[in-house]
Amino acid sequence: MIELRGKPVADRLDEESMKLMAENGIIPVLAILRAGQRPDDLAYERGIIRRFDNAGAKVTVRELPEDVSQEEFDKTFDELNADPGINAILVMRPLPKTLSIEHAKDTIDPGKDVDLMNPAHMSGILEGRKDAYAPCTAAAVIEILDYYGIEISGKKAAVIGRSLVIGLPAGLLLMNRNATVTNCHRKTPDTVKICREADIIVAAAGKAGVLTAEHVRPGQTVIDVGTNVDENGNLTGDALYGEVSEIVDAITPVPGGVGAVTTSILLKYTTENAIRMTK
Repeated sequence: MIELRGKPVADRLDEESMKLMAENGIIPVLAILRAGQRPDDLAYERGIIRRFDNAGAKVTVRELPEDVSQEEFDKTFDELNADPGINAILVMRPLPKTLSIEHAKDTIDPGKDVDLMNPAHMSGILEGRKDAYAPCTAAAVIEILDYYGIEISGKKAAVIGRSLVIGLPAGLLLMNRNATVTNCHRKTPDTVKICREADIIVAAAGKAGVLTAEHVRPGQTVIDVGTNVDENGNLTGDALYGEVSEIVDAITPVPGGVGAVTTSILLKYTTENAIRMTK
């Protein structure tokens, strides 16, 4: 079994971003807007801050209480959206159930939308444009497969999950690379059969233990996108790593897999946005 670690992939991406910063004399700035303190959000945020600090970029965090009013949340977002010193905005999702993301989705500056919060910005992926941004985590899936030389074209892929943040765009990116893709969800009949027939499995349900030994067979590659927190405060993926890794040919660990690459793609997008804003 090959463990598909994210660090070498992320290091290569970071080198490219730092080169762009030096060539253009810029310090990119990302704003994170977070309501509440979900453990997985905090873990993601810490990883982003470390990545940006190491590369010489900046992160500003606007933390709001979980019970913040919709008016105050939208006002805070609008301030970040209008600030010319902010090159990119990342809203930690999902939001608390008392809040709606609609205002932010509808009004975000397209140049600052590094995680494609507005679904309209995904048109480039639907069209298969190579220059189109994809949500950072979905893009990380492809970066890992490419780095480790795992063939996509002509392969069967099963994506567990259909969120606009990961599942659907990951499926589209795989399809754009000529994979035959099935997006599985709660109502999908016989997800186990679909997964066992796939060459590549992307576990992106956001639920620990959703991918088990029953779902896999030898010869497969598993990209585990899950970032769940167990009762001891440890990060775990969507796959039962101990079971699945004993069977498949290759798998990403959690932590140490997709997350590291996701933050590097976020740095890349923020850097490219900063360059555009100076021109």
